[in-house]
Amino acid sequence: MSDSRPQPAPAPDDVPDAYLVIGRDTDVETEVQRSRFCTRLRRVEDEDAARELVARTRREHSAARHHCTAFIIGPHGRLQRSNDDGEPAGTAGAPMLDALTGRGVSDVVAVVTRYFGGVKLGTGGLVRAYGDAVSAALDAAGTRTRMRVEYRTATVTAADAGRLENELRADGLRITAVDYGVGPGGADAAITVAVPAAGSGALAGLIASRTGGRTEARLSGRGWVDRDE
Repeated sequence: MSDSRPQPAPAPDDVPDAYLVIGRDTDVETEVQRSRFCTRLRRVEDEDAARELVARTRREHSAARHHCTAFIIGPHGRLQRSNDDGEPAGTAGAPMLDALTGRGVSDVVAVVTRYFGGVKLGTGGLVRAYGDAVSAALDAAGTRTRMRVEYRTATVTAADAGRLENELRADGLRITAVDYGVGPGGADAAITVAVPAAGSGALAGLIASRTGGRTEARLSGRGWVDRDE
């Protein structure tokens, strides 16, 4: 999933500096008493995307009896939904959601498609089967960290831009844009860096030292990026 577009609005004080997302989309099939549980685990940005995946899965597996779902959205994971889709109440969506919350991940949707194998699993058996199906998919997907960042932009002469960009990259910073032709007469360049929100203050000193105090790193936006693992 790509970096979020910089936004000028200030970040709320209660937004966390980082949270976990799945490392990759994955599909895993498990079998219990001849019933097949096909789990589709996807990273999503909002509820609409989660529901679209559910609808698409229903179309692709129209012969299946149940398509049970659970999803969590947002840095806090406050938006949580689950659905038993015809299974006995509390035997599918809830254990699926428990599996997701137990791993601490967000921005994720799980769809478990069940092909009935002819043997009734009972309430406890269904709870275990659906929870285990999502856990197996989470094991395969792994996790990564989504960080809250500030975008800081430093404007320097075009002649100095290449050197400063290389030095900042060597310092391990994430350069998100280098725009030439800015400033009076188009003689300058603007270098934008994404830095963790919790440590953005340190960038000011680094930019000052790299430019001899001739420029500063002004705040140009806020957003989220995946941390390079």
